[in-house]
Amino acid sequence: MKYLHTMVRIRDLDESLDFYSNKLGLEELYRYESEAGRFTNIFLKAPGDDVQAPAERKQGMNYGLTPLVELTYNWPDEDGTAEEYTGGRNFGHLAYSVENIYETCQNLIDKGITINRPPRDGRMAFIKSPDGISIELLQQGKALEKEEPWASMENIGSW
Repeated sequence: MKYLHTMVRIRDLDESLDFYSNKLGLEELYRYESEAGRFTNIFLKAPGDDVQAPAERKQGMNYGLTPLVELTYNWPDEDGTAEEYTGGRNFGHLAYSVENIYETCQNLIDKGITINRPPRDGRMAFIKSPDGISIELLQQGKALEKEEPWASMENIGSW
């Protein structure tokens, strides 16, 4: 068995791509659109992750070694009505390791992202996507020394 990807349903393609690509820093690897199914799948990878050859991809499936996030955008009905998704945490969360948890969190704050669970321990933080998906950020290797203002920050909302 091999991990392929995590699928997250999104309600607004532009808002979600802005969050995952421009703010979180994930890179679009490829996308698949289905006229018949009325959906778009966009596959994103973290910077530095290995990339498999395009020939190894079939209909949006990841057969290589690259862990991916699949954003699934179901097109609105003919009348423009889009499905609302609730309970984004019901599958758990996405997790990424980062080189410096404090720098990453500050960079996200500077881009307008709320840190729901600050890295008080120098090891772990949580943020949420525009669709309410929890994203865990973990310090690579050992935890960093506790530092202010992080050590004193309170949680904001749920994570």
